[in-house]
Amino acid sequence: MKRRLGTVAVGAALVLAACGDEPLEDAPHPWRIALEEIEGSIQHVYARRFAEEIEARSEGRIQVDIYPYGALGQIEDIYEQLQDGAIHLAFGSGLLGNTVPESQLFSLHFVLSDDEQVNARALNNPEFLWSEPLQEAYRERDLQLLALVPEGWQVWSANRPILTPGDFRGTQIRVMDNRLLRETYRSYDADPTPMEYGELYSGLQLGLVDAAEQPYFAHYEMRFYEVQDYLISARHAQFIASFMASRVFYDHLPEEKRVMLREIAEDLVEWAHRSQQEINRERLEAMLQTGIVQLELTEEERWEFRERSLPVRAVFASEVGERGERLLEQLLDSVSRAEAATQAPPRRR
Repeated sequence: MKRRLGTVAVGAALVLAACGDEPLEDAPHPWRIALEEIEGSIQHVYARRFAEEIEARSEGRIQVDIYPYGALGQIEDIYEQLQDGAIHLAFGSGLLGNTVPESQLFSLHFVLSDDEQVNARALNNPEFLWSEPLQEAYRERDLQLLALVPEGWQVWSANRPILTPGDFRGTQIRVMDNRLLRETYRSYDADPTPMEYGELYSGLQLGLVDAAEQPYFAHYEMRFYEVQDYLISARHAQFIASFMASRVFYDHLPEEKRVMLREIAEDLVEWAHRSQQEINRERLEAMLQTGIVQLELTEEERWEFRERSLPVRAVFASEVGERGERLLEQLLDSVSRAEAATQAPPRRR
């Protein structure tokens, strides 16, 4: 099914005022999904499948437009348009922490399982995903959380091996403008440096920053392997994207459409997990053909980073408050129960 890609005027918002308290009609407005990533990315693959499901389950009555990164402005613009109802569905990740501070939970290091399938299930366990603390954190910011989409392990790139926190000393690593990430990398003795994603390639090329953190697919798509010598996996965190609806849009939908969105999100959990693994594996294999060196940290090396990262949990709790503490406890519990259900070896947290 052909996806229509294009731009949309920021001022072209939904005519929700005319709806009052009545359910929003399916037509004539196509539903709009905005991405933080480019066409061909994991978010794009997920959005295409989600759009196909919407169109199929609505028997073609609902059409969906997909807008890759840049088509609707910068990432912060996407969040604002989603909150205003100008777009209907979108992804949010690291920068979302400035809008939904509780979402910084997914940037904490060493809280997830070593098994990616366990993480996909734990994050989307209805008892966690649809818990009141998590849902209210988004709804208070005019967002409706539908799914948490892991996009692969975060991987460091650098021009020298980084196997211990000592190796990070003096290294300027690009981070999103997120306090939790800055505190995390300071705990590793690195120099966290906020930089726009679109400026990162030239920043690495010119030596304005020395290292970066992305999943394999992003290193490939943005060609960071051309200006970095090493890819280093510590399995410290996965890149987690929140897939969200505009709250005002979602609340005006008929109940059967709200149920449809929740069911699609639930049905795609296992598929999304397999898809991201395949995409990241293909991108890594392609990068290794260029001569870049891949390093995998040992358990002992990872443990040193884990110990350094633990105090950052207190930073998260102090910044977000009691709700953040509850969410961290709930996530750790959800991961432990998912590990037990799949008989995956428990990770030391």
